[in-house]
Amino acid sequence: MATGKINVSVENIFPLIKKFLYSDHEIFLRELISNATDATLKLKHLSTLGEANVDYGNPVIEVKVNEEAKTLHIIDQGIGMTKDEVKKYINEVAFSGAEEFLDKYKDSAKDSGIIGHFGLGFYSAFMVANKVEILTKSHKDEPAAHWVCEGTTEFTLEDGDKKEHGTEIILHINDDEEEFLKESRIQELLVKYNKFMPIPIKFGTKEETLPLPEDAKEDAKPETKTVDNIINNPNPAWTKQPTDLEEKDYNNFYRELYPMQFEDPLFHIHLNVDYPFNLTGILYFPRMAQDMNIQKDKIQLYQNQVFVTDNVEGIVPEFLTMLRGVIDSPDIPLNVSRSYLQADGAVKKISSYITRKVADKLKSLFNNNREDFEKKWNDIKIVIEYGMLTEDKFFEKADKFALYPTTDGEYFTFEELQEKIKENQTDKDENLVVLYASNENEQHSYIEAAKDKGYKVLLLDSPIVSHLLQKLETSKEKISFVRVDSDHVDNLIKKDEEKISKLSEEEKEKLKADFEKVIPAEKYTIQMEAMDSNAAPLIITQPEFMRRMKEMQQTGGGGMFGMGNMPEMYNLVVNTNHELINNILNTKTEKKQQRLIKQSLDLARLSQNLLKGEELTAFIKRSFEMVK
Repeated sequence: MATGKINVSVENIFPLIKKFLYSDHEIFLRELISNATDATLKLKHLSTLGEANVDYGNPVIEVKVNEEAKTLHIIDQGIGMTKDEVKKYINEVAFSGAEEFLDKYKDSAKDSGIIGHFGLGFYSAFMVANKVEILTKSHKDEPAAHWVCEGTTEFTLEDGDKKEHGTEIILHINDDEEEFLKESRIQELLVKYNKFMPIPIKFGTKEETLPLPEDAKEDAKPETKTVDNIINNPNPAWTKQPTDLEEKDYNNFYRELYPMQFEDPLFHIHLNVDYPFNLTGILYFPRMAQDMNIQKDKIQLYQNQVFVTDNVEGIVPEFLTMLRGVIDSPDIPLNVSRSYLQADGAVKKISSYITRKVADKLKSLFNNNREDFEKKWNDIKIVIEYGMLTEDKFFEKADKFALYPTTDGEYFTFEELQEKIKENQTDKDENLVVLYASNENEQHSYIEAAKDKGYKVLLLDSPIVSHLLQKLETSKEKISFVRVDSDHVDNLIKKDEEKISKLSEEEKEKLKADFEKVIPAEKYTIQMEAMDSNAAPLIITQPEFMRRMKEMQQTGGGGMFGMGNMPEMYNLVVNTNHELINNILNTKTEKKQQRLIKQSLDLARLSQNLLKGEELTAFIKRSFEMVK
């Protein structure tokens, strides 16, 4: 038997591993199974080259719990190690950079991308175990080895009696980490981190019901048999070629990822690139809610089929974090505990590749089946509009497939829309005015007034629409977006036509003064406008600029400082050609005149859903009085 010291001059590596290296103790199992997988895949590689003198067969990795003995076992049928290799890989290589590592981390828990530089994954076992044993036999014809270490830099190494090639790691679990001796806890961790590892992982057995033979009697009971409980699917969809998969395969995999999700995804994007970095994966567009926050953290990040995290910010552009699916890349630089992304040029490249791939897929879906794309637009628009707002490269590409729906249920690309409206909706200064509504019900009367003039009205109702319009106006020339309720229909698109007012300037001045006595100046700006005599007598509008800035501030970013808290301001447009307005002007008693103004204003407010509470009660009472 040999004893020795691990080759490291600074002896506090173990406390450091326990305290700083892995804040999350549960990942020890992920690391040990990753090592077992690597050892198995190495044997496969040597077998393929004809360099291994053992049969590769159908290896599994087995995890066993012995609650009585307080041990946890991870057993592989991989390449194994000789005594010399144990010395080299466990005692030397693992700590070859330990001093440099300690210098870097003795004052700080912030770690960096060093996984794989040292065999530190193996030493994560000491977070949960006070003693670790390695029983290993090489695929070469050499004696087995038995290594034991009790969490100090001292170890023993002797010949072992293991007969089959491969490695068994035995963890003697600490008293305060006994959760890792519970089968349910180990099952949970295996499913979380190892659900798609490339080698089958066995954890105990389970009962499986056999199908009944065709000629079985009616009361026959199906037989059951005991089978290995294999935790993982070693060949998940993202590791296959898109040509080998059908739509149902993608949908089945979606169910595997999200068992509680009952709707099929709208469509998927298969990622597959091997230069200038390796990346595979499948992204799914689920049906989107209007709320942008509830969707996030549904994309899972893997490294060589090992689950790392479901926080993919930085790798996936922010607007795509609302999607679902899997990304797998060995080239994503993570810190040693794989819990933080390192800022790195490769990550930016990966992020822009994903953006481009998503844009190309959306364009081909639009080109290949526009009708279907239009049907799905309302479910995916929030992602696309957010992408147009936040990623310039995506904005450029989206010009070809971003849709602008009208209140009549038509869908136009921006180019088609321009062509459709330029004749009728160009104002006197040669600007194209795009009219839109954000709520069909609330803005119904304004929409109808605009349609009566032959205008197209878009329906843009996502929560970020004010930001997006700002972006469109600054990136396209001589275009402005105006919401239909921001002014009287004659003023939305300023033409050269002059409307003749039935009232003189003096009468208008008097009328304005009469209105100002009744209507609060802090809420309404009164405008006298000569309109069609059959148009409404009073119209409440909200100026586009003020309203948009306020909305932008409320949905975060943009807008003008402090505008989010400003009180609501409206324009009150008085139609000087309407009969009622003429009656108000010529009413003999001031009391009656004020009652008419108040009643007319309340009717205008009612049409805009602005009359509520006490004011609504008073209006209804007053209305009943008037119709007695």
